[in-house]
Amino acid sequence: MIGGGPAGSTAAALLAARGHDVVLLEKAQHPRFHIGESLLPLNTAIFDRLGITAEVAALGVHKPGAEFISDATGQQVRYAFADGLDKIFTSSWQVPRATFDALLFRTAADRGARVSESTRVTDVVFGGERSQVNAIGPDGTECRYAPRYVLDASGRDTLLAARFGTRQANKRNNTAALFAHFRGVARRSGELEGFISIHLAEDGWFWLIPLPDDVMSVGFVGNPAAFKGRKGTPEELFNARVAASPSVSARMTGAERVGHVTGTGNFSYAASRCWGEGWAMIGDSFAFVDPVFSSGVLLAMTAGEMGAEVAETWLANPVAARVRARRMERDLRHAMARISWLIYRINTPALRTLFLAPSNKLRMRDGLVSLLAGNLRGSKETLLPVLAFKTVYRLMALALRLGLPVGAPPLRSLPQRAE
Repeated sequence: MIGGGPAGSTAAALLAARGHDVVLLEKAQHPRFHIGESLLPLNTAIFDRLGITAEVAALGVHKPGAEFISDATGQQVRYAFADGLDKIFTSSWQVPRATFDALLFRTAADRGARVSESTRVTDVVFGGERSQVNAIGPDGTECRYAPRYVLDASGRDTLLAARFGTRQANKRNNTAALFAHFRGVARRSGELEGFISIHLAEDGWFWLIPLPDDVMSVGFVGNPAAFKGRKGTPEELFNARVAASPSVSARMTGAERVGHVTGTGNFSYAASRCWGEGWAMIGDSFAFVDPVFSSGVLLAMTAGEMGAEVAETWLANPVAARVRARRMERDLRHAMARISWLIYRINTPALRTLFLAPSNKLRMRDGLVSLLAGNLRGSKETLLPVLAFKTVYRLMALALRLGLPVGAPPLRSLPQRAE
């Protein structure tokens, strides 16, 4: 197992618990900084299967939903997960990723995986019944392993995709991000306490994620126009984007930054395939999508579960494993496509209008809430509501392109359920 993030640790914990000999190699030392602190309700099902739900809850801030705020109009709307079609999992948590990832890594060790930190994989040689994994350990010693199956969960390093030349940038969503942690950012209270805030700004959007100890994760994700022709350090660029957003700057008056501003580009990508003979890519090593709807950890842990099933099947029956691997890739691409449909359009006037003026005709809003809660693989209950939402979007986008007047449902900061 290459990589001890959410995908690798999940797969390692499940396989080790079933009695398999699992080696989990992580290049860093836990706890280590990572962004992506906002979890989704459907993550809870995986936490339950790992037996760590109570520990996850103790790490973070309770998350009942998400709010969207428009800089252009001043509109604000909340989406409570309890309003979705799925009534089993109706809330989640915002967690410090350093401690969350360390918990998952420790869980893999507790289940019996042989874990090694500060161990960097340098090469993988495939062939025969066993492959060869070369690594450098924490003391600089070269290590060699001979696994029967390799799961690449190396994250954005995309070890195997880089080696095979199969990583492809998503040109439909060519964004970059700047982010940091702060103290003293104005937090929501009352019915909005614990909500993630998505501030829709010009040429992009901000996340504001409340964490324990008065820490707030603040990040800006922008399209090329947001950064074109701009110069300066990441801190200067970030500060300029905050200053340009009236809704974000109002909440950050007097805020104190904790740590450095970090930047990353080419945010979204995918490998052309996620498996082969004796190996599979899971989590961010296979694909990564824009984090606007907080799907990253759920997709990674879901891939970890699927990858564990493929690996276990391969050890017993490679022919059956190939069938399962094809299904895994199809299901993961389908899940990413469901959330990416919204991601590609988050900066369009039509989608922003619909998000800020939600209608529940044909239970469109409830279906949208279920999607935001992590129903990425689809269900019969969400089929018609999501289809209706997409149809309304297309009609509104067409009307805007033709310059026709567009009427939107009345804005409600607290949407009421349809009778």
